[in-house]
Formats: sequence, C-alpha cells, structure tokens
Amino acid sequence: MHTVAVLALEGAIGLEVAGACQVFAAAEGRYDVRVCAEPGVTLMAHDQQLFTVRAPYPLTAALAADTVIVTGAFDASDEAVGLMREVHRRGIRIASICTGAFLLAAAGVLDGRRAATHWAHAGNLAKRFPDVEVVTDALYLDDGDVLTSAGVTAGLDLCLHLVRRDHGSAVAAQVARRLVMAPHRDGGQAQFLAAPVVSGNDSLEPVMRWMRDHLDEPLTLAAIAAQASMSPRTLSRQFRAQTGTTPLQWLIRQRLSRAQELLETSGLSVGQVATAAGFTTAVLLRQHFTKAFGTTPTAYRRTFRS
Repeated sequence: MHTVAVLALEGAIGLEVAGACQVFAAAEGRYDVRVCAEPGVTLMAHDQQLFTVRAPYPLTAALAADTVIVTGAFDASDEAVGLMREVHRRGIRIASICTGAFLLAAAGVLDGRRAATHWAHAGNLAKRFPDVEVVTDALYLDDGDVLTSAGVTAGLDLCLHLVRRDHGSAVAAQVARRLVMAPHRDGGQAQFLAAPVVSGNDSLEPVMRWMRDHLDEPLTLAAIAAQASMSPRTLSRQFRAQTGTTPLQWLIRQRLSRAQELLETSGLSVGQVATAAGFTTAVLLRQHFTKAFGTTPTAYRRTFRS
C-alpha cells in the first residue's frame, strides 16, 4: 500500500487539500491517504477563511509516507521547512500544489531545479528564490522525485499524473471518469491569462483602437505608422515604451485574443476563425496559437466553448 501524506498547512486552499485526497482515494484502494497538519490549521477559499482543520495525523507523520503532497504555503513555519528538508533527505517523493512551491524552495528542495507555481505568484517565487528556475506556463512539472504544479485545479492534474505514473493510464482514466475530470489537459497556463491591458500614457490608444478594428486586414508596419502619423522607427520606439513590445507583436497578441473569443463563442471553422482574426490561413493560426498557449485552436475550443 502506497502511503500519501497530504499536508494541510496554514492558509492553504481547502480544495487543494480535499482535491488531492479525492484523486488518490478514488484509485480503488491503491493508496493510503493521510492528512497531516499542525493543530488548528485554518484553510481558505481564495482570501476568505473557510474552516479550522483537526487532522488525524501530525505533520511529522509525513516522514513515514511514500509521497508527500504540499499544499499552498507562502510563509510556512520553521517546523514545516525543517520537515521538508528531512522528507527530501530520506528520498520521499514530493509534489507541491500552487504556492506549496514556496515551502519547497525555502527548504532548498528546488535549488537548481525547474519549478511551477500559479502564474500570479511566479514572479514572487523567482525573486525570493533565485536558485530556482521558475517556469511560468506549465500546469505541472515532473522532475522525478520532486514535482510542482500551478493553481488549484492544476494540482488535480498533477495528482492524476502521479496515479498514471504509479499505476498506468487505464487506472488514471478510471479515476478521471469517477471525478468527471479530463484525463489530460492540453496546453499550459498561458491559455488562462487575460490579455494584458495597456496603461499609462495613452497617446497610442487611437492607433491601437484602429488596429483592433482592422485585425482581419493585412496590416503592415508602414500602414500602422501612416495611421499614427509617425515614421515606422518612431512608432516602434513609442510602442515599445508604452507596451514593452513591438507593433507587430502586439498585433499578433490582439489577433490571438480575437481568435480565442471566436473559438469560444462562434461556430466558425478554424479556417474561418483564422481569416476573421487576420491570420490568413488555419496553418498560420495554429502555429501562433500553439506557440502562445501550448495547445491547438481545436483543443482550446473543446475546453472553453460555452
């Protein structure tokens, strides 16, 4: 029997703890799932307190596990940090969900490794722990004995991946059906991010608005510069100062946003979406879409079509 210790740490999201337990418990007796916590731990839903947990096992029970699941922990206790160091020293498999990566980083477990966390916290993790290579787009990363994942539901993906690794695709698929979740989600976190909003100096807003209104036309740098009454060089300089990118790169991002919207809300074919968004061909749309979001237009539509 493979023992999985799920750490319920102060401030963790309730669904992270319960979701991890549910995935392993749904594997028909293949795992002994144990929730380990410090006394009186409070779990959260976003930024609201949910309830206080009285777990059946103390944190130190994780030392007897085969796999330890670490839930969200921005600022874990010294006891939790010391525990993770000992867990890692003993060679116990470790997996973190969302900000659980912060505890692993504080314990030195992630030094020299690639690690994932929620996209909203990736910059903070990289700043606090420069020895960790933070990957901003992955739903989860498998580095053998140490695995990390993004936000709450990506933690479910990671736990299901562990079931697949331990017992094969058939068992993982059976668990996924039982939980009514996808056996495998295409792409990374990029598809869940809203398009960046330009702020500050708005002198380029009129030409940006014009570009958005003409996405389906073959816009060139010269045509955009003429619309802005600037030289191409001046336009590029101003654009980078205000948006951090070039006019054509910004245009591609707007076209991708239009393609996302059409894939979600319309019955247009992928080729028609490509034309309407200004990519000319389905092949060109697919190339840009896959590069930006790590998934294909068809897979994206399957996930997000209302």
